[in-house]
Amino acid sequence: MKYLNFLLLGLALLLGGCGEDKDVIQIEHPEKVTVAFFEALYNEKNIEKAASACSPSLARIIRHYRSPQAVARHMFNMSYDTVEIKPDDSGVKIREQFKNKATITVYFDGYYQENRIKDVKRLSLIQQDNKWIIDKILKDPF
Repeated sequence: MKYLNFLLLGLALLLGGCGEDKDVIQIEHPEKVTVAFFEALYNEKNIEKAASACSPSLARIIRHYRSPQAVARHMFNMSYDTVEIKPDDSGVKIREQFKNKATITVYFDGYYQENRIKDVKRLSLIQQDNKWIIDKILKDPF
């Protein structure tokens, strides 16, 4: 009887996880979508997951580079071995005024070949079908 309970618990956990796709970012807040995008790109090295958070045209460009390192180098001019990514949360009230558009600023603090590198990037997100997606990569704020 004890083994049957473990078997049923294991089966329930296995079936419960079948509906989730680990290569798709599905988050309802634009700040978290932006951070998840960069986490997928820089820390997880998963280009498909990063592309899942983008508009079709931006996803096509990202997939064109074929590797997360190439995307990081060519599209963002940033390379990291490890990086911590934080959104700027001071603009939340402004974003609430524009319910279907958001501009998110993200701060990077990490290391590349034992050198500490800090950077800032801005992305434009739009809301489609109650899902936030990255639409544009904006020019550097500085």
